[in-house]
Amino acid sequence: MSILINQDLLAYIDPLTPDEYEALERSLRSEGCRDALVLWGDVLVDGHNRYSICTRHGIPYRTIQNEQFKSLEDVHLWMIDQHLGRRSVSDFQRGVLALRKKDILASKSRAEPSEKTDDTQPSGAAPAQDSPQEANHPVPNLSSREAVAKAARISSAAITQIEKIQKSAAPELVAAVKSGAISINAAATVASLPLEAQVTAVAGGKKELQQAARQVRAANVVERTEPETPEGVIARLKQTVITLQAENAALKAQLAALSQPASGSQ
Repeated sequence: MSILINQDLLAYIDPLTPDEYEALERSLRSEGCRDALVLWGDVLVDGHNRYSICTRHGIPYRTIQNEQFKSLEDVHLWMIDQHLGRRSVSDFQRGVLALRKKDILASKSRAEPSEKTDDTQPSGAAPAQDSPQEANHPVPNLSSREAVAKAARISSAAITQIEKIQKSAAPELVAAVKSGAISINAAATVASLPLEAQVTAVAGGKKELQQAARQVRAANVVERTEPETPEGVIARLKQTVITLQAENAALKAQLAALSQPASGSQ
């Protein structure tokens, strides 16, 4: 049978790092493809990397149908649960996935029964039937931050910080926390800065990000402990000067790097 690649599903989960992809490729070439690819009709749901590698190298693979999917939302929920159970997924990724699960479940709970049709069934998919498991186990409720945190196996404080990152962080800062260059806590702190300052801090590297986080925390302490008094105003002005100096240093470093001749050019 032909296998269809849905670009939405392909991009739904963060891709493997180059090192992870190379390790998977070595494993498949030496041991074969032991885990079946999961399909929804003709659509590939799980195993995109394995499918790509096996197709390129002519490695045999098996496929199985998951007949419990009723909609693309069900597919997304299944994908999320699969990745939440994997040890290689970072705390930040698990938090993002759990928050996605919360939004999907909230959307499904708001939908009227008449709206839940099989219009989104892919070609080749059998009509889904309620399984005994679905009848005995109600849809989990992730309406509270504590429940989301439990699903992600992280603290509720970390969930709050991830929500702040999703709402206020520049794309460059999100990429930094995904790569591990900055912690969730520090990234949420830096996300309170203007976007330009966030980008500047990311460009300055790990030390610059840590310094920016320390400066924001220090400013917050001043804000809480020294309100509108002359001393408090002076302290905040000093903190602003320090922040601007750090941004200026980062910009100078960027300009210096850009002015360096490219090495190895022909």
